[in-house]
Amino acid sequence: MKGEERWQARFRAPRMTLPIWARQAPHRAVYRSDASGAWEIHAWDRSTGRTRQVTDRPGGTARGTIDPTGQWIWWFADTGGDEYGGWMRQRFSGGPDVPVNAPPGHPGGLGLSVAGDAAVGRSGRDGFQVLLVRDQEEPVTIYEHAEHASVAAMSLDGSLIAVEHSEQGDSRHPALRVIRADGRTVGELDDGAGKGLTGVGFAPALGDRRLLVLHERRGRREPLVWDPQTGALREIWLRVPGDIDATWYDDGRALLIVHNHRGRTELLRYDLTGGGLTPIDTPRGVIEAAAPRPDGSVEYAWSSASQPPVIRSSNGHVVMNPGRTAPASVPVEDVDIEGPGGRVHALVSRPETGTPPYPTVFLLHGGPAARDGDAFLPAVAAWVDSGFVVIRVNYRGSTGYGSAWRDALHGDVGHIELADVTAVREWAVRRGVADPERLVLAGSSWGGYLTLLGLGTQPKIWAAGIAASPIADHIATYEDETERLRAHHRALLGGSPEELPERYAACSPIAYADLVQAPLLVLAGENDPRCPMRQLEGYLDALARRGHQAHIHRYDAGHGTLVVAELIRQMSLQIDFAIRALEERE
Repeated sequence: MKGEERWQARFRAPRMTLPIWARQAPHRAVYRSDASGAWEIHAWDRSTGRTRQVTDRPGGTARGTIDPTGQWIWWFADTGGDEYGGWMRQRFSGGPDVPVNAPPGHPGGLGLSVAGDAAVGRSGRDGFQVLLVRDQEEPVTIYEHAEHASVAAMSLDGSLIAVEHSEQGDSRHPALRVIRADGRTVGELDDGAGKGLTGVGFAPALGDRRLLVLHERRGRREPLVWDPQTGALREIWLRVPGDIDATWYDDGRALLIVHNHRGRTELLRYDLTGGGLTPIDTPRGVIEAAAPRPDGSVEYAWSSASQPPVIRSSNGHVVMNPGRTAPASVPVEDVDIEGPGGRVHALVSRPETGTPPYPTVFLLHGGPAARDGDAFLPAVAAWVDSGFVVIRVNYRGSTGYGSAWRDALHGDVGHIELADVTAVREWAVRRGVADPERLVLAGSSWGGYLTLLGLGTQPKIWAAGIAASPIADHIATYEDETERLRAHHRALLGGSPEELPERYAACSPIAYADLVQAPLLVLAGENDPRCPMRQLEGYLDALARRGHQAHIHRYDAGHGTLVVAELIRQMSLQIDFAIRALEERE
């Protein structure tokens, strides 16, 4: 298979998410898959093996789940990827879509009970609300605040709702409040400044009030079990080095521990009665999601940089095969570089042909509270097949390296991350891995923002830049973005643009537009609510005024596309643009 055919085949190979099963009907499940050409919701009857596609929308569907009884599939309907709309329901067996009786807004979590009640989180310019939704009744607002809040969980019987909130003004470190269906407070949990709490889920049994929570009391994410009615707390102390996610086993007597460390994942079972910790054998790589089944086995979505995704079970079999398998790629190499804020972990993917120093793509992840790891990414493999070495940097702000590393950006975003990228770039050039004359800076979302900022603040370093869905102007972005992201901006920068105009300006790429020298390709969704088009157009106009004409690819979607053909189109544009830019530089 030729190089171009091979990288396109990776995008075209069907992918799927880990199936979500109904708590009281574990043979019924839903998952998302791009087998139809776009990411859509699918239903799976595990007792018969029958699957069917539930949604069919031009731009795909990003959110879906199933209620605990297995009767209803829920999915969120927005317009063209703008993330504004309302929830729809469809019976598991099929039938018409039924709109949920709640006002439209941006989604803010969803909790479902066996009684048919739903806790629906929403936001708009009027703030944040949690609504109790029941059939044949008008929705009732049971929580409301101007600061960010969302539904974290609903107990199986519907009597308790856990709300993550930032009434203290810091949406990056929320507190927890558990309320009843009438809005009355049952319990509060707040660890104070700089220590956030995440509500994972109530114990999976009727009448069980225990809530599984992730806390940061010791500088990383760790689990605790909280009874909001009595206030009883049990912290789970685990001797593992990385950050932890967790979920309940079906009997409520054990926790599935998902341990994330240095770009890889391992699974362990923690016995709540005896305190024992038992490893679960899984291949080396990244587990995107994992869930215990009623029989005690664990199903998980796994991949590695060299091996394509698969849904596996801890009992040794493949749970579901969505279709043809994507061609394999190259393994990833770990490097640790001393940076200005501490040791930086980076991942290097080298091409199978050619000789170093290679043309190099620094591919920066979004977030910034995200991370790169040893996972299968068709985009990375496409660059490698095209002869580029790909370097990904878990800069300060990334998750998986403790709370201090993640929170190091507070008040001075952009420049801190680029300082870590600089340390890795200097290492790659010094070691003869990267050709200093053929360096491409690229990324999506926050990575796209860093790309624009890097081109302006380091104009002589980069031969080309590729920015997808980027922030170009923090002030203009704040004016147009959703309320949730406004709250995130305030938490990240320490206040609003009105309070800190100089800080917002200093970290905005538009402030450095006059310094940009490298050719630039921008990819942007027309309906993007997170990095709105108006702020990007202002940046492109600033470039054009000084004679720098950037290339822009606009597409009909929101913050990225869910359509496979569009992903391939964008990847082809990026590779062709980078190769052409480097050839013109020679």
